[in-house]
Amino acid sequence: MAGVNKVILVGNLGKDPEVRHLEGGVSVAHFTLATNEYYKDKQGNRVERTEWHNISAWRGLADMADKFLKKGQQVYIEGKLRTRQYQDKDQQTRYITEIIADEISMLGGRPQGPGNTPEVAGAVAEPQHTFRQEPELDQLPF
Repeated sequence: MAGVNKVILVGNLGKDPEVRHLEGGVSVAHFTLATNEYYKDKQGNRVERTEWHNISAWRGLADMADKFLKKGQQVYIEGKLRTRQYQDKDQQTRYITEIIADEISMLGGRPQGPGNTPEVAGAVAEPQHTFRQEPELDQLPF
């Protein structure tokens, strides 16, 4: 039986996506996502813990992220966990764990204007938009 590698996150973008265009016209977007957890400590004080996640989106999802996602925006992300290694500038082997996005849904509308406030009083939030990464032909189960 095959294993399951699935991640579901709802959080806020820590920065605008950084998009690169690779050989063959393939795009990749990288950004961070903050998720918050709240609990009470032994003294009964409310404590907030923020976890930061590295997100990578490829091809059409990268183009969508570049066009629509902004720092501070709340999003739903579905994807898979991947750990990769690379050599840093001192030739030390480093490891990074990231979420490879398969689906991104924008929640609560896009930040607008300075300080992420609507520029027009009474502006209506954008409807939710969902984007999915289409599987590559060699990833299909048949």
